[in-house]
Amino acid sequence: MTVPPRKDWPKPGPASEGGALLTDVILATFRLNARLMEAAQDLAAHGGLTAAWWQVLGGVLDEPRSVAEVGRIMGVSRQGVQRIADLLVERGLAEYRPNPAHRRAKLLACTEAGYWAIRQISVAQHPWADKLSSSVDLDDLRTTLATMRTLITKLEEA
Repeated sequence: MTVPPRKDWPKPGPASEGGALLTDVILATFRLNARLMEAAQDLAAHGGLTAAWWQVLGGVLDEPRSVAEVGRIMGVSRQGVQRIADLLVERGLAEYRPNPAHRRAKLLACTEAGYWAIRQISVAQHPWADKLSSSVDLDDLRTTLATMRTLITKLEEA
């Protein structure tokens, strides 16, 4: 890649107040995500999982789903989910089942061992979440959740 001299770089237009605020939200979200992933890694260890394994198993706790569906729900690539799903199946935490809606795309389902691992995580995660949430106003949490869902929807529609 050829980089032009700085004097030839395009100048960004002025940011609106909303654009600047959204940029701050994005940067704060990056930092929050890093802290949450650290916590998730620690919590997942209670069930002998990694945070990524926990995330994929979480996508099939209520019902079996295709790898692509899990990816859409979790907001990650199908290929990333496939790699983790294969590891979970190899370790007996999940299994593949026939998919009546699609001959080739099997359904990923949680096994008893997977549910047990998730239960072990929940035993640690619930008190952790209760303690953390006790220092934040519940209305602020509700507003944050609603705003995050709105931003997700807008980004997915774009």
